[in-house]
Amino acid sequence: MTSPLRAPSLDAVLAHPAIWRGSDCAPEPAAVPTGFAALDAVLPGGGWPQAALTEMLLAHEGIGELRLVLPALARLQADGRDVVWIAPPYLPYAPALAAAGLDLGRLVVVRPAVAADARWAFEQALRAPECAAALFWPQGALDERAARRLQVAAREGGSWGVLWRRPGQQGVAVAAPLRLALTPAAPGLAVHVLKRRGGEVAQPVLLDPDAPGSTPAATTHAPERVAHVGA
Repeated sequence: MTSPLRAPSLDAVLAHPAIWRGSDCAPEPAAVPTGFAALDAVLPGGGWPQAALTEMLLAHEGIGELRLVLPALARLQADGRDVVWIAPPYLPYAPALAAAGLDLGRLVVVRPAVAADARWAFEQALRAPECAAALFWPQGALDERAARRLQVAAREGGSWGVLWRRPGQQGVAVAAPLRLALTPAAPGLAVHVLKRRGGEVAQPVLLDPDAPGSTPAATTHAPERVAHVGA
């Protein structure tokens, strides 16, 4: 017979954000709303996990993937912290980012010459207390050890780290607690939840980043439209 005095302590253990049951969508220690209610409804904590990595697998580039994260980046900057982009495939289009609510004075774009420098910059950004979010487009594969190191950096720095996986790149499933696959679909974008803390999500979440009031395109090939570049 189980003593009733032990029940509260067990409940406290099960309620800890580091513990989750396979049938539940366990809460994250902290989360920032995505700006899309349908997506928040299936994410632990009701938004993007802070102090953790999110891995995004793209069917191909240019399907509205940046519009998916801009509302959250604007929210995070509102707390007086910076956003860092590491090795983006295209240069940011400053007017579009400003229209999405981003503070260009708190946006840093880093374009390293070699892949090793890009990984180093991403880890340093994740650990920096003034950095709210860091987005990284790796050129090649990350091994499991490197991916785990980045996850630790995000946790210790309290930053939201986003790994963008280009078509053909293989992800490291064990590193990021949240993994999504993005594909084009009516009305705009289908978000497939591949991994989260909690039960499976059988159906993709359909979003329309191009709906009225959404953010415009945020990249360009024009170098003069870079918001802020750090090396």
